Amino acid sequence: MTITIEINGKKIEVEKNTTIIAAADKAGIPIPRFCYHKKLSIAANCRMCLVDVEKFNKPLPACATQVTDGMKVSTTSKMATEAQQSVMEFLLINHPLDCPICDQGGECELQDTAMAFGSGQTRYKEEKRVVFNKNIGPLISTDMTRCIQCTRCVRFLQEVGGMMELGMVGRGEHSEITAYVDRSIQSELSGNIIDLCPVGALTSKPFRYKARTWELIRRPTIAHHDSLGSPLEAHIKQNKVIRMLPREDEAINECWISDRDRFSYEGLNSEDRLQVPMIKENGQWKESDWESALALIGEKLKHIVDHDGPETLGILISPQSTIEEGILAKKISNTLNSPHIDHRIRQSDFSIEHQGSPWLGSHIDAIGHFDQYLLIGSNIRNEQPLLTSRIRKSVNQGANLFVVNSVDADPLMTVSEKLIQASHKLPHALAKVLKSMTELKGVLRKDIKFIKADIEKIKTDKVSDGIAQHLMKNVLAGKKNNTSILLGQIAQEHPDYSTIYKLAFEISKLSQATFGVLPTYANSVGLHAVNVLPEKGGLNTYAMLEKKLKAYILLNVEPQLDTSNAQLMHDAIASSDFTVALSSYNSKYLKNADVLLPVSPFTESSGTIINMEGRVQSYAAVTQPLGQSRPAWKVLRVLANHLNLKGFDYESSLDVKEVHMKSKNQFISKELSNAIDITNDYKIPNTKPQQFSRIGEIHQYRMDPIVRRAPSLQAAIQKSKAFAKLNPIEMKSLRLKGNDKIKVTQGKQSINLVVTEDVSIPEGSIYIPSGIDETANLSDIYGDVTVKKITSRSAS
Repeated sequence: MTITIEINGKKIEVEKNTTIIAAADKAGIPIPRFCYHKKLSIAANCRMCLVDVEKFNKPLPACATQVTDGMKVSTTSKMATEAQQSVMEFLLINHPLDCPICDQGGECELQDTAMAFGSGQTRYKEEKRVVFNKNIGPLISTDMTRCIQCTRCVRFLQEVGGMMELGMVGRGEHSEITAYVDRSIQSELSGNIIDLCPVGALTSKPFRYKARTWELIRRPTIAHHDSLGSPLEAHIKQNKVIRMLPREDEAINECWISDRDRFSYEGLNSEDRLQVPMIKENGQWKESDWESALALIGEKLKHIVDHDGPETLGILISPQSTIEEGILAKKISNTLNSPHIDHRIRQSDFSIEHQGSPWLGSHIDAIGHFDQYLLIGSNIRNEQPLLTSRIRKSVNQGANLFVVNSVDADPLMTVSEKLIQASHKLPHALAKVLKSMTELKGVLRKDIKFIKADIEKIKTDKVSDGIAQHLMKNVLAGKKNNTSILLGQIAQEHPDYSTIYKLAFEISKLSQATFGVLPTYANSVGLHAVNVLPEKGGLNTYAMLEKKLKAYILLNVEPQLDTSNAQLMHDAIASSDFTVALSSYNSKYLKNADVLLPVSPFTESSGTIINMEGRVQSYAAVTQPLGQSRPAWKVLRVLANHLNLKGFDYESSLDVKEVHMKSKNQFISKELSNAIDITNDYKIPNTKPQQFSRIGEIHQYRMDPIVRRAPSLQAAIQKSKAFAKLNPIEMKSLRLKGNDKIKVTQGKQSINLVVTEDVSIPEGSIYIPSGIDETANLSDIYGDVTVKKITSRSAS
C-alpha cells in the first residue's frame, strides 16, 4: 500500500510503514545521519537526523519516525536547521581536532556533515574528555576519543556478526564503547565496522598511516577467496594494493565483505612473491629468463610424452584459477592426448556422477528467505562468512536451522536440532534422518532408492526423528516446503562423499526441498562447468598422486597445503621425473619441483570466475605484474607454443572466454545441476578407525597461498592454529590434560602436537587442522589417526 507525503514541498509516493529518512533517500533529499544505517536496526541515538514535521511542536528523528498519509516534512526549516546545528555542536564538544593525522580524513562522515550542517565556531571552552584506546585485535585500530557513540559497530556485530562483542558502558559523558574484558574481536566479518564507523574511531590497523585517501587509485575487482564472488574496490598506491573495500551489490554481498577478502591483500606484497623463472640445476635453484625456462619445459614434456606416453603426464589446477586458465590447461591436456587433469585437489571420493556442475541450487539473495535449513557437513561460518549472515538473519526472524556434522561448530545462531557424530559416522548420521523420514505416516518407501539391505539395521533417535518431522511437516500437509538443504566443505572432502551426497539428495527429494552444494573455492563451479575434469579413462587428483606419474604441471597449487593428502602429494612430486609449477610464490613446498614459473595473482591479471549461483564475473587487472611475473593464461598460451601445439593464438583473456564459453549470459544457472542418478542400492560404510578418525578442516585464513601470507590474518589465529582437539571423555581415557603433548601417527608419518579438550569434537574423532606447516607431513585429512601421550621421558 502506497501513501503520499511531502518533503520540502516535493510530493512523494512511498510504501506504508516507511521511515522519513528512507523516503527522503529514495527521493534524493539529503538528511544528515550518524547512527542510522539501512542494514541495521534503528537506534535513534545521535539525533543528527532531526526534521520539522507539520503539527509537531518539536523536531523528530527521521530514522525512527514512520510516514503517515499526507505528512508534511521539512529538512531545511528554521526548526530543523537549528536542531541539526545544535546536535552537531554537541557531538563536536569532545571530538579531537586531529583530522590531519586521521586515516578517516577525506572520507569522514563527521567532516562532511560538519561542513554542511555545522556551525563555523564553537562555544565550548572547557577541557575535552579523553577515552583510552582498546586493543581489539590485529585487524582494527581504535582511537576512542573520536567516538560519538553512534553504536553502529555494536549493532553490526550483534545483528550481522551474530555475537555482541562490543557494547557501551558508563553514562553521560562517561559512556564509551568497549570490548568485554578487553578481549579481541573474533568475528570473521569484523572489518565491516571500519566502514560503518562515521568518524575515525575505528580504522584498519594494517592500512594505518599508509596513505591519504586522495592519493589512492580505485579500481574494481572480484573477491577470490570463496565462491560468493563479492565485488571489491582495490585501492592502489605506487602499483601496490594497500586496501580493499566492498562495492555494494544487494544480490551478492549487500554492502559487506569478509575479513578474509578485506585483509588478504597483504599477501599480494609478500616477500615470498616469485618474480623471476627458476630452474633447478644439480639440486640448486637458479634464476632464468622466460625463454630458457619455457624451452626447457617444452623439451622435457615432449620427451616424456613421446617416450613414456601422454598418460604419464598429470595437470593439477587450483580451483581458485580462472575460467581462461582452466580452458587453456584443458586444451593443452587434450592436444597432448593426456586425459589426466583435475581441479578438485582437496577431494578424495570421486565416485559420484553429476548430471551437471554442482552449485548453490538457488540465487544468493534467495538464501535468506527459506523457512528451514539443513546444513550437512558444514562449518558454515568458516566456509562462507557472508552467506552465513543471510541465513543468520532468516533464523533470527523465525526460520529453523538443523545441523548434521562431524564437529559441533557454533554458527552464532539458534540451532533447532543437531546431530553430531564422529567423522567416520557422518554417513550413518544422515542415514538416520532418512530412516526417520521413511517411518513417518504417509511416506511411501517405494519412492526411495535407498540402502535396502541396511535400512532395517539403522536405528533412529529423538534428534533424527525431530529433524525428519520438521522437514516433512509441510509435505505431508500438502503444502509447499520452503527448505534449503546445503552440503558443506567437510562433506565434500569426506572420504564417503558420494554416500553423503546420495543420502542428502534422497532427503531433498522426499522433503521437496531445494538442494545445494556450498562450493568451497572462488571458481569451483566455473572450472567444473568448463569441464576441467579428467577425460574418459583419465585419473582424478587422488589417483594421479597414487599412481606417481612421470610428470606434473601444477597451477596455483601449494602442494602439501592444498591437497587432501599432503604426504601422497609430496611423494608423487618427489618421485616424478619432471614437475613444473606455475606459482605466484616461492614456497618451500615446491622444493621438489624442477621449474618454477612466476604467475600473477588475480589483482595483476584479467579473467573470469563463476560464483556459487552461476553468475559469470569478469574482471581486469588492477596493478601491473610484479617483477617478471605474467598472467597464468599468457604463460599457458606461450607454453603451448613451445610444445608445438596449434590453435593457441589468443590475444587476450577475453578471446579465450569468447571462443570456448558457449553461453554469453550473465548467469549459467541452466547449465548447472545438483541432480544425480541413483540406479543401484548403496550401502552405508561401516568403517571403524583404529583409534580416531581425523577432522582435517582448514581454517578460512589458510585457504589459499594469498591469505596464508597476510600477516594480520595470521596474527588473528596465531594462538589456535596448531592445536589438536579431543573430546573431554577421550582426554580422560588417555589420561591427558590441556596443553599436554601427544604423538599423532597417520600412516608412516608422525608429528608431535599440543592437545586441548573441546566439547565440540565428538567421541571417536580428533580435530587436526590441515593447511598449516605443523601438519603438512600427515596424510588423509579425514583418515585414520592414532594418538599416544608423550611423557617427559619419551619427549627427551
